[in-house]
Amino acid sequence: MVMTEYTYVFAIGTCFALLEAYNNGANDVANAWATSVSSRSISYRWAMICCLIFELTGALTVGARTASTIKGGIIPLSAFENNAGVQLLAFACASAGASIWVMWCTRHSAHVSSTYSLISSIAGVGVATVGAKGVQWGWNDGSGLGAIFSGLIMAPCASACFGAIIFMLIKLVVHLRSNPVPWAVWTSPFFFLIAGTICTLSVVYKGSPRLGLSSKPAWYIAAVTLGVGFGLFVLSAIFFVPYVHCKVIKKDYTLKWYDLFKGPALFKREAPADAEFAPVPDYAVMQHGGEDEEEDISVNDSDNVDPKRAPESPGAVNEKAITPAAAEAGVRRRNIDPERNLPLSQNTHDDYKVLLAKARERHHADLRKHKGPLGWAMRTLHANPMGAGSIYEIHNVKTLLVRLPAMAVVALLYGANYDIHKAQVGVLGTPEGRRMDRVYNSATKYPNEVEHLYSFVQIITACTASFAHGANDVGNAVGVWSAMYEAWSTGKASDKKVPVELWQIAVIALTICVGFITYGYNIMKVMGNKITYHSPSRGSSMEMGASITILIFSQYKLPVSTSMCITGATVGVGLCNGTLKAVNWQRVGLLVFSWIMTIPIAGLIGGCTMALFLNAPHFS
Repeated sequence: MVMTEYTYVFAIGTCFALLEAYNNGANDVANAWATSVSSRSISYRWAMICCLIFELTGALTVGARTASTIKGGIIPLSAFENNAGVQLLAFACASAGASIWVMWCTRHSAHVSSTYSLISSIAGVGVATVGAKGVQWGWNDGSGLGAIFSGLIMAPCASACFGAIIFMLIKLVVHLRSNPVPWAVWTSPFFFLIAGTICTLSVVYKGSPRLGLSSKPAWYIAAVTLGVGFGLFVLSAIFFVPYVHCKVIKKDYTLKWYDLFKGPALFKREAPADAEFAPVPDYAVMQHGGEDEEEDISVNDSDNVDPKRAPESPGAVNEKAITPAAAEAGVRRRNIDPERNLPLSQNTHDDYKVLLAKARERHHADLRKHKGPLGWAMRTLHANPMGAGSIYEIHNVKTLLVRLPAMAVVALLYGANYDIHKAQVGVLGTPEGRRMDRVYNSATKYPNEVEHLYSFVQIITACTASFAHGANDVGNAVGVWSAMYEAWSTGKASDKKVPVELWQIAVIALTICVGFITYGYNIMKVMGNKITYHSPSRGSSMEMGASITILIFSQYKLPVSTSMCITGATVGVGLCNGTLKAVNWQRVGLLVFSWIMTIPIAGLIGGCTMALFLNAPHFS
């Protein structure tokens, strides 16, 4: 029995639930992939494809497990007195509270937890609906607020421990060797073993009912889990090791990705004669997020040197041969603002906003050169700016009609073409830049050949992190929507034991992926390398440590924050440098502050919205 009188409430609640899922992808998933993209192990476009595949896989095989905690662990079903309308309104307001807060934070590039935003909003709604006494503040068999909020401390600490243990093993087995590159190559299959084992265990143990795995004996669970883990270990030894051996040790730059399937035959493959001179990506570059690439022009750059005034002898620099562009770049590298002749640290906030605008305009200028739909849209917007006066002026109305199709194209494709490295503005000389200099200088830099190997491994660990996010956060987001749909479609208050439909999980998972693809760059551009020095070997450890923690908590139906887990793992790996100076504690403090503030703010938004609608005057 569909409650037609509440259809509009369900429609609004669905919009907020999807918006919350969208912002989950733009915030939490972006944090999960920021390590890989910022360390240049994978491009943003490939990260989108991998995210789509593994988020959906984790969601469809594991993802509804935490939904029961969201649906009935915080506000008990009895509190609604079987009033489906009140329950529908409650979860609609909870989605509204969480989505509004996370949307605001994402818009301002603030790093918050969408999981705890939703949980706090539900708690606020519960207080407004049934009073503080009706909310499950205690442990409640592992599904109450006491159990959930314990993850605020437990999850980051566990992630820090797992990440640190994994990186210390890499450090001892690989980095401290006199010839670390072969050790890195031959030990790489262990990451496949770990990733395959924990992902399979998350599906099989207390398994997915849809796969018929809910009541399998212990021997079956162990056999399947270890079988898959060691199976991937063997396959990686047969195919992955020969590939990276050719790519990293032989430096065969002619190798294609599909050569991976040639397996052991690659050991006999002859590398090009000039392979030893092939460049290796520089993973030790100080990525402040970062110094302006276009302004950081070498004085020896032929584009900026007048050939008629070339230096008389090789290696000499003729100051007269330096063009104004190169001179300005040199001033910028010395942390001096060429326009004001002042140290960048003395620039005002308005000056910094100007630098941001210049960086954004350079990025947009590059996008306007594209030949595809996005290039057309960016050129159309650039050529048709809004005129003077209000929007209802005739010339502005005509301009808006021209801009609307281009704006729709930009909304869909801008995020997929965003370059988070090129778009970042230089901070050298600013307080943050000096702080990050101290952090980076406290971290040991390992050979680029070793880091190059782990750039391949990091793709595996990032995919595992995406699988873990799908297994945990999708269940959180779909829980409230499933409860709303059940109450609306049956006319009865939803029971937390009612299974979540597979199509609902798929819709939420796809919405999360769309959020990451179209708006994830807004978080990624500010979160990469802001806590500690990143490199592929460190990033692999961070992602794997966070993945293990998330999947463990998912097994016990405890919603945890992916953002908190990856942050905890990042701090744990940073401390493996052997000094507290290798971690940006100010940034960590800001993150913890934002997590704490999420609880009252999201709770107040959800609670006040529920109280307003529940107690509003109405006609009988």
